[in-house]
Amino acid sequence: MNASLSEKLSAVKWGEFRLTDIFVVKNTSNLLASDIIAGSGETPYLCASSENNAVSSYIKYDKEHLEKGNCIFIGGKTFVVTYQSKDFYSNDSHNLALYLKKGTPSKAAFLYMASCVYKSLHRKYSWGNSISNAKIQEDIITLPVSNGKIDFAFMDSFIAELEAERVAELEAERVAELSAYLAVSGLDNYELTEKEIATIEKIKNKEVHFKEFEFIEIFNNIKQGRRLKKEDQLTGNVPFVMSGTTNSGIVGYISNPVAFFRKNSITIDIFGNCFYRNYDFGAGDDTGVYWSTDHTYSKATMLFFTTAMERSLHGKYSYGKKLRSSQSLHFKMQIPAKDGKPDYTTMETLISAVQKLVIKEVVLYANQKIETTKAVTKRYW
Repeated sequence: MNASLSEKLSAVKWGEFRLTDIFVVKNTSNLLASDIIAGSGETPYLCASSENNAVSSYIKYDKEHLEKGNCIFIGGKTFVVTYQSKDFYSNDSHNLALYLKKGTPSKAAFLYMASCVYKSLHRKYSWGNSISNAKIQEDIITLPVSNGKIDFAFMDSFIAELEAERVAELEAERVAELSAYLAVSGLDNYELTEKEIATIEKIKNKEVHFKEFEFIEIFNNIKQGRRLKKEDQLTGNVPFVMSGTTNSGIVGYISNPVAFFRKNSITIDIFGNCFYRNYDFGAGDDTGVYWSTDHTYSKATMLFFTTAMERSLHGKYSYGKKLRSSQSLHFKMQIPAKDGKPDYTTMETLISAVQKLVIKEVVLYANQKIETTKAVTKRYW
């Protein structure tokens, strides 16, 4: 909570009110889960859960059991306190519905009052001492006041500012996420260039020529890692890679003098899982390592090779049929080619475009999260 909201809370005057002087309290009807069909309608069915604003499902049922909305709902056994804007059904007659006696405050004010009810009474009630209509009759709650009356205007402004603060936090998270993704990818934005758009269109229109190349044609170094038992691994700073996809195959960080490989390599484990390594690392004997000392491939080109190699190996290896790097020398992968040679420009351009499209999806997701937050707050007030 920012300083402005904290200052508002410190400056506001508070008054104590008997809950039943403000609200009409009634027990809800009792509609058992066995009596309803979940998802059969559009009316909320409340079960006093702390999740999803106490809504268990949306149902269609006899209106005789329907409770009026625009009230504060209290789970009789759980003491979950929520605001319900719409008419609803309730799963338990121990649940309570609180209807304001005077005034027509906004939904924001109702949300604030629900919070005040919970804060005033949550230490008193629990599973072992559940709330009831009888017990609540003498309970006191604390609310903001102005000139001796409940200050609904303060509640409205406070909730509106709280909403703005949350949206601002999400905006900041979006900027941070975008910056992080751009930093990792080495890009300065996620907008596709004309060259990248043109390359994608050529791929779609099958105008890019692909050719098969043997692994040994691309990598003049293909080696297997060396066995190192878990109990023999000494803690250190060198990533140690073994078979598996969890954490990209990194099982720990060691200091043992094992088979050591330089960054800008590709690893393929016994199951055919492929990963690009842009860092120095060690590898176990269940992992093959592929790199070149004849060519200095860019990161984007190596990422393309990784994808092409995994595609050529997909579904061919398992516990019953394990891959060794020595078997793969003459395996073939399909990559863009020009004049019979690898088309590095096309590969690099395509990888750059893919990275940008992924980052764009992250940004769109962050935007959607912000818009959803705005929509939810509007729905409740």
